[in-house]
Amino acid sequence: MPIEIVCKIKFAEEDAKPKEKEAGDEQSLLGAARGAAAPRNLATFASTSTLHGLGRACGPGPHGLRRTLWALALLTSLAAFLYQAAGLARGYLTRPHLVAMDPAAPAPVAGFPAVTLCNINRFRHSALSDADIFHLANLTGLPPKDRDGHRAAGLRYPEPDMVDILNRTGHQLADMLKSCNFSGHHCSASNFSVVYTRYGKCYTFNADPQSSLPSRAGGMGSGLEIMLDIQQEEYLPIWRETNETSFEAGIRVQIHSQEEPPYIHQLGFGVSPGFQTFVSCQEQRLTYLPQPWGNCRAESGLREPELQGYSAYSVSACRLRCEKEAVLQRCHCRMVHMPDSLGGGTEGPCFCPTPCNLTRYGKEISMVRIPNRGSARYLARKYNRNETYIRENFLVLDVFFEALTSEAMEQRAAYGLSALLGDLGGQMGLFIGASILTLLEILDYIYEVSWDRLKRVWRRPKTPLRTSTGGISTLGLQELKEQSPCPSRGCAEGGGASGLLPNHHHPPGPRGGLFEDFAC
Repeated sequence: MPIEIVCKIKFAEEDAKPKEKEAGDEQSLLGAARGAAAPRNLATFASTSTLHGLGRACGPGPHGLRRTLWALALLTSLAAFLYQAAGLARGYLTRPHLVAMDPAAPAPVAGFPAVTLCNINRFRHSALSDADIFHLANLTGLPPKDRDGHRAAGLRYPEPDMVDILNRTGHQLADMLKSCNFSGHHCSASNFSVVYTRYGKCYTFNADPQSSLPSRAGGMGSGLEIMLDIQQEEYLPIWRETNETSFEAGIRVQIHSQEEPPYIHQLGFGVSPGFQTFVSCQEQRLTYLPQPWGNCRAESGLREPELQGYSAYSVSACRLRCEKEAVLQRCHCRMVHMPDSLGGGTEGPCFCPTPCNLTRYGKEISMVRIPNRGSARYLARKYNRNETYIRENFLVLDVFFEALTSEAMEQRAAYGLSALLGDLGGQMGLFIGASILTLLEILDYIYEVSWDRLKRVWRRPKTPLRTSTGGISTLGLQELKEQSPCPSRGCAEGGGASGLLPNHHHPPGPRGGLFEDFAC
């Protein structure tokens, strides 16, 4: 007779308690570990933060009127700080600067500047040949014909050499210079160098930067004093007006450093005949700020010349280069006074920034009439001229240092980064009582909360397969069938084994609950 054995397993309360305690201990350890890694809430952070007022506005405790007032005070202070910080940032971004002037101590010796002078009349009328008049018709305005009256259509001349024309027809310094003295010593035309400008052939005194002449004292008589004859009888007659027609008589003078080429048609000043002109100079050393505070051109540090045709960069050299490139694009040539470096021109406007370190000379000009009645007769006898010629053609130029001192003018940043940080720190401490470490605390808390939320998204909990209720371990019948090597009763019937038999003695009704029966 087959026997069916029904087994029901129930853990005793005494056996379940140690299991519960063990599971509770495990959960408490896990909870402690998880609690250590869990981020702090806002109240906890506010109570430990060094930001003034945050603990009273957001810390632990009951919500009430006092906390609301603290929150309003905190927000108002924060808004005031942000307003002040925005104003400070705007002031910093405008890059303000100031100019500081520092007079230097008197020096025993000062380097004398270069002095360039040009006769306003570029071509001597008596030195022009028929070919010169023909080639220079657009510049002089003279009719292009020879002395016999032949017109341009019947004239044939070789291509002109402008350097040769300027050298032949320009005013010669040996003829113009009547007297020359520098610091009490005699000088002559050999102490001048020939230079070409828009006025043609000009002359520069003390042009060599390697052998610059020193000035050992200030005041009149300690600089350059020259007497010139401008030779008005050699001025060109005006046949018609052109862009180069000049109605003046006299010379143009520019005082500049040896490293700077003369740009006399824009930077020079005029000296009239019949006057003695006194030019009192003072050396000024200027220092400008580069970007972003200013627009000066910083030195490149390269050994090769920064501008082709010039040994050093200057605004005058840059402007001459720009003029050369403009002429080069139009006619593929250059004028005599332009740098001898033919190359490809640049498109667009030419920008010449001011160098960051610049030397210039401030000038004070005064004049008196010469000659007086007595000296007019003496000069007329000395130079075999009449008194009218002396008054209309002679002039005296006296260039000297006011004193052997120089002025240093330097641009300085009026509001730098250190000042900005100091003002921000003061405003931050005044309104919200914070510092850089307080900002780091807030950033650390934001990172802590964000990182915890990201970990929660990445690590989702898994659904458990088994559950435990109280002290009773239950095993479902379906799980038993799934774990059995025989998925159905066919194993016992087909194999002849009768060890597992169906249970027909359990009461009717829903299964489950605290107990679950199974076959043994």
